[in-house]
Amino acid sequence: MNVEEIFASNVFTMGTMKERLSAEVYSEVADVIENGGELSKTTADVVATAMKEWAIEKGATHYTHWFQPLTGITAEKHDSFVTHPNSEGKMLMKFSGKELIKGEPDASSFPSGGLRSTFEARGYTAWDITSPVFIKETATGPTLCIPTAFCSYTGESLDKKTPLLRSMEALSKQALRIVKLFGHEDATKVTASVGAEQEYFIVDQAKALQREDLIFSGRTLYGAPAPKGQEMDDHYFGVIRERIGAFMHDVNIELWKLGVTSKTQHNEAAPAQHELAPIYESANVAVDHNQLVMETLKRVAGQHGLRCLLHEKPFEGINGSGKHDNWSIVTDTGINLLEPGVSPNENVQFLLVLACILKAVDTHADLLRQSAANVGNDHRLGGMEAPPAIISVFLGEQLEDVVKQLVETGQASNLIEGGALQTGVSTLPDFEKDATDRNRTSPFAFTGNKFEFRMVGSEDSIGSPNTILNAIVAESFCEAADRLEAADNFEMAVHDLVKEYLTKHQRIIFNGDGYSQEWVNEAARRGLPNIPSMVESVSALTTEKSIKLFEKFGIFTEAELESRAEILYEQYSKTINIEALTMIDMARKQIIPSVIEYTNMLADTIIKVKNAGANPTVTVKLLNSIEDKLAEMQKALDVLTEDENKAHAMKTGKEQAFVYRNEIVPAMEALRKPADELELMVSKDYWPFPTYADLIFEV
Repeated sequence: MNVEEIFASNVFTMGTMKERLSAEVYSEVADVIENGGELSKTTADVVATAMKEWAIEKGATHYTHWFQPLTGITAEKHDSFVTHPNSEGKMLMKFSGKELIKGEPDASSFPSGGLRSTFEARGYTAWDITSPVFIKETATGPTLCIPTAFCSYTGESLDKKTPLLRSMEALSKQALRIVKLFGHEDATKVTASVGAEQEYFIVDQAKALQREDLIFSGRTLYGAPAPKGQEMDDHYFGVIRERIGAFMHDVNIELWKLGVTSKTQHNEAAPAQHELAPIYESANVAVDHNQLVMETLKRVAGQHGLRCLLHEKPFEGINGSGKHDNWSIVTDTGINLLEPGVSPNENVQFLLVLACILKAVDTHADLLRQSAANVGNDHRLGGMEAPPAIISVFLGEQLEDVVKQLVETGQASNLIEGGALQTGVSTLPDFEKDATDRNRTSPFAFTGNKFEFRMVGSEDSIGSPNTILNAIVAESFCEAADRLEAADNFEMAVHDLVKEYLTKHQRIIFNGDGYSQEWVNEAARRGLPNIPSMVESVSALTTEKSIKLFEKFGIFTEAELESRAEILYEQYSKTINIEALTMIDMARKQIIPSVIEYTNMLADTIIKVKNAGANPTVTVKLLNSIEDKLAEMQKALDVLTEDENKAHAMKTGKEQAFVYRNEIVPAMEALRKPADELELMVSKDYWPFPTYADLIFEV
């Protein structure tokens, strides 16, 4: 296999366009990609024809407008290239510029949060020319996929891509103002650059299909811990098992064909958990590629008789899965605005950018927290190597000291150095170590020349987190640029502004243990928001502060924000409802009947032992213990059933979501507790579905 040959072989790249388009057409396309605008109708037709011919050569018969509605996954409607036969009965294959640029799916069937009535069906998809067209090879055959934005008939955004693109333009415009103040007149664009690490679990497909909870909710709603978990730390970076290695090999090939730079693969901390990491690319393409990563992981797993679990917490008691959203900002001239250089204390441009980002994160900590909120993340955040729900920024010892000096004295004359790492072995090299360690408990950590937003859930789109990051930093840059552009003395003004921002927003900096109760107490003392659950985070979208931010930069209208809040409340309620009904069904039809069958066996054994003249003390004690737990489980089942019926009958929206959060979730936990205890008491031969040990250690 030659990776260089297969890489992006299924992508209509700029290189492919250059080969297949005239110089004039190619130049127009490149200009629109780089600077915005619209293709002429003639050019659009030429590009569409070239795409069609390329796709047909690859075996494609259909195309689709591939988009990301507010369901959190992608959507596609396939149309073939065939047209009405000509007078001789010959089928012609056509694809026009109009079909390339515009599609019309049914907008009423996707979440709209009240923006669209169910009888108002029309919606539009619009080609995103900045994200490459690609061919996806599945059981339906090769399909030409055109990344698109999705909006309603009245123009509101109904997807993840549209606001992301708006936020990227806002960030670029405001960041350019900053870099030009520092003399970089040749820069014409600033791009948010993103690399999204993806964690996931792999289990055997046949075993997963024996569990209703994995089928319907993607996580185990019941399950006692296996005798061994991750306490030995032997899975992390361990030798990749043969079956998993074969799966990873095929995943890489499929992703490379799609132009996804799959770079790193390894075993993660929990048994059966793994990670895939790509190389950085523009935020827009990174979002599209992360969706392709998730799709490919699930599809290829099925081909290997495996099941990929992307849920944030598929197993209780061991690590959950997340995405580490690595975010930086780079000019089109190659300057990374988050590169501190060898002397960050003297790098005024870097210090201003850093101060602006600290201001943005502190001012909009609630929004950043909301951007990473989903139902699964409620189970993950706050432990097992996942960051806490409190937003803070880790800068490391060196930069924290620089900030402290600037706040206290107005200048940073000293710089903590990393020093040399000496191994004590003559054949091993000594080398310069970084000035700062890493902090795995920090939700937003500076890691050299980027920030790593570690809070994002593994199953979630990275579209929203990057939209929020771009937006809040754009606002901070805008406010800084307004002041600096009006200043008579730029050097003095930027010095004062950096000190002011660092002084006012240093409370967001925390380098310690984010899991400790001491930090929870300290964060409360500092006035930092602690938002423990998804439903409590949603209101951040519709505060006066948020509406002002998003409307100022044209990223969301107030109506779009209100619709998203409504969708999130509804998604929470529906998800917990499905989980509760699944728990009830498993308890009634599987667990309780199986346990009763086991108790019948024990009762028969007691009679037989007594008839044999022996004293069945142990068996009687076991039977009584099981009956007590069974009664506890039945009582909890009755409570959950009653509460679920009440909650389900309520009106949808915020009120219902909070009922599910405050009443149904605790009732589910109360039902799970005796069920998991029974699993440890009942013979494995009688337990109705695969256990944790079966799922995570037998792949």
